[in-house]
Amino acid sequence: MRIGRRKERRPEDDEGRMTLREHIAELRNRLLIAVLAIVLMSVVGYIFYDQALDFLKRPFDAGVKDLIASKNGGKEPELTFNSVTSPFTFQIKISLVFGLMLASPIWLYELWAFIAPGLHRSERRWAVLFAAIATPLFAAGLAVAYWTLPKGIEILIGFTPDFAQNLITLPEYLDFVLRTMLVFGIAFLLPLVVVLLNIVGLVPAAALAKFRPYIVLGIFVFGAVATPSGDPFSLMFLALPMCALFFAAEVIARIIDKRRARKTEELLAE
Repeated sequence: MRIGRRKERRPEDDEGRMTLREHIAELRNRLLIAVLAIVLMSVVGYIFYDQALDFLKRPFDAGVKDLIASKNGGKEPELTFNSVTSPFTFQIKISLVFGLMLASPIWLYELWAFIAPGLHRSERRWAVLFAAIATPLFAAGLAVAYWTLPKGIEILIGFTPDFAQNLITLPEYLDFVLRTMLVFGIAFLLPLVVVLLNIVGLVPAAALAKFRPYIVLGIFVFGAVATPSGDPFSLMFLALPMCALFFAAEVIARIIDKRRARKTEELLAE
């Protein structure tokens, strides 16, 4: 009697690691979910285009309100389009921007779910903690940027001579708003980066205290270069919170260093 050969099974990895093919398949599936979420949320953004446009246009209206009152007959600044296809492409761009924002919880989760299995348990704990802290910090940076935009717009458009009319294309204005908000959001992550470097042992608290004056100077230089408007008002509202957050990060780094030194002393005592 002929006995059929048993099908060989691939031995399972004790650590749950996947093959390259399985990694690619999982990446494809997670990218598909993320893209579908962005597309669906972009459709929502397209439906509520008028509300989204009003939200983005509000800083401009507030910024030029006082400027118009002081013009004494001067020509008012206006938002405009400069081609036949611009209104349609602009609406698509607005929809995609808000689609990315609305779908961010989904595609960020898919990104995290793909990366997390490759991390050790302690690394996952730190990553979750930093993600939880980074989100409100980034949101705070966006909120501060949105709040300072009207004043920055008022200062910059105020340089327009009375005999000239400032016609700003809506795509150009959108890029200006998004760049400003992105710069503020990333800048507010500075303390998180400092604490992370301290935790891995690359930047001790003593070094932060030693180079504090140069770091503060660097923050103001960064603020002057990074803010798209370039006005002193936006510079101060970017640099001052960054300095405050850096000082808070330095205090946290000092606490971490003290705990690390205490643990080292206890190990040596044993």
